[in-house]
Amino acid sequence: MTLDANIQLLSDLPIFSGLEPEALKLVAFAAEKRVLRAGDVLFRQGDWSDSGYVIVSGAVALDTSQSPGVAGKIVGAGALLGELALLVATKHPTTAIARQNSTVLKISRALFLRALEESPASAERLKRALSHNLSFLRAELDKTRRAFLD
Repeated sequence: MTLDANIQLLSDLPIFSGLEPEALKLVAFAAEKRVLRAGDVLFRQGDWSDSGYVIVSGAVALDTSQSPGVAGKIVGAGALLGELALLVATKHPTTAIARQNSTVLKISRALFLRALEESPASAERLKRALSHNLSFLRAELDKTRRAFLD
């Protein structure tokens, strides 16, 4: 996949869409390309994560069960796995296993934070978007709580 194609793929994802062109180019250029064969484990549930993964091609099964071979949700090209890990230390809530030959871009937290440091306008846009999303989530939780208590 070309650098321009990776930039376009990233720009379609909400967390990257507000990045300045140079910051987006840095992330696309420095992301680690990983090629998986069907059955390869990308990460395991409970492991610490310091990266997000964008699926470039193929399909990955996300499994939260303790039963081997039982797939949960299957995601394909354009999906972002581990979005929260781009911002903070977190553990993987699922195990991710390639369902078919797949290619992913591994974006480390250090790389993402570097892009934000080098582009204060991008960091400010992301901060506003996250704040808006949290406000919306809080309002939804309040509505649910009120409905439950009534």
